[in-house]
Amino acid sequence: MPPDLLIVRTFIVQFFVLRDGDALYLIDTGFVGGRSALRQALVGRGWDALPIRGILLTHGHLDHVRNAPALAAQHSAWIAGPGRDLEHYENRAHYSGLGRIAGVAEWVGRRLLRQPAFRPDRLLKDGDELPIWGGLRVVALPGHTHGHCGYYSAQHRLLFSGDLFATFGLGPQIAPIYLNQDHAEARRSIHRALELPLDGVLPCHADESPPEKQLEYLRGLGQGC
Repeated sequence: MPPDLLIVRTFIVQFFVLRDGDALYLIDTGFVGGRSALRQALVGRGWDALPIRGILLTHGHLDHVRNAPALAAQHSAWIAGPGRDLEHYENRAHYSGLGRIAGVAEWVGRRLLRQPAFRPDRLLKDGDELPIWGGLRVVALPGHTHGHCGYYSAQHRLLFSGDLFATFGLGPQIAPIYLNQDHAEARRSIHRALELPLDGVLPCHADESPPEKQLEYLRGLGQGC
């Protein structure tokens, strides 16, 4: 795994810190406890004195964006995320079918936690290139949410895949239908990810297997889709 990549693990979700020179960038921000986990991880790596310049979001679900507004304010950092998830950031997302189960959970969680609505400084679309960490490309991987995306590093042949799939608990799996805004689209996005030249994948709900093993899991899921 690249030495300028740090995984911040929490009990429910993991997120990522990228070091680019003397600055740090986050991919997602975790859920409850994410800020303290981030502090501990940065101290452990010796990066705690480095500034956080930007936050990239894979999608708008609460367990990924919970800490984004506070961290952005604390560090004077910008936030960028997929434009098609604007309704999530603004606490007004709509779900249909069995996806309403996720919608209810999100609605309750946002109100219990008093999650502030926010608008990212930059709304991203498929194919956008970000001059971070040797270059990151936005890859639209819709289905889990309408705007769900990954971030692809051609330099490292590595995909930060958000909630495209998960590998903890019951093993490799696509999110169940009641957690997706468009389950059929989520399954198609598996194949879109596998079209990339990849040596590894980093999902946000994962066991502790290395990126190369996570890629094997993803390929296995692709065979079943």
